[in-house]
Amino acid sequence: MIAISPRPTGRTWNTISFASTLYLCPILDLLVAEIPDALRAEIRLGLQEALVNAARHGNNLDPSKTVVVRFWAVADVYWWVISDQGSGFSPACCCHVDPDQHLPEEESECGRGLYILHKVFDRVDWNPQGTELSLCKQVKRRLTLPRFAVNNNCPSPQLG
Repeated sequence: MIAISPRPTGRTWNTISFASTLYLCPILDLLVAEIPDALRAEIRLGLQEALVNAARHGNNLDPSKTVVVRFWAVADVYWWVISDQGSGFSPACCCHVDPDQHLPEEESECGRGLYILHKVFDRVDWNPQGTELSLCKQVKRRLTLPRFAVNNNCPSPQLG
């Protein structure tokens, strides 16, 4: 079952919660609905990784446990806070790997999932208990100016 908070007004968070499952399509659709098209696939991948980790590793896919996602957007900054009911996670390393380099080795303490999170999001933080992940992405919207057609039949403006 999926529970969604009513659409808030003003500067408050939206909340969605769901039983631990890997069927995430409708949840991901909702979480990326307001993301610009150019970044939607990338952010969806990062959120999918975070939600799978919460459901699978945090809650052990226990359907009696829930994953809660709070999300908020202000101007060009998007936030997602993902909470699970697991025993917690402690990243073994900072995972600030150069994104232009190859993926970490399979044996590495930082797996591909953490690499993806750090590649996609501008900020990746866990609470001290390791049961809540905060993700932030600043989206720079391209300023588009109207195009002006050159019309040789229009007289030049008179200056002076």
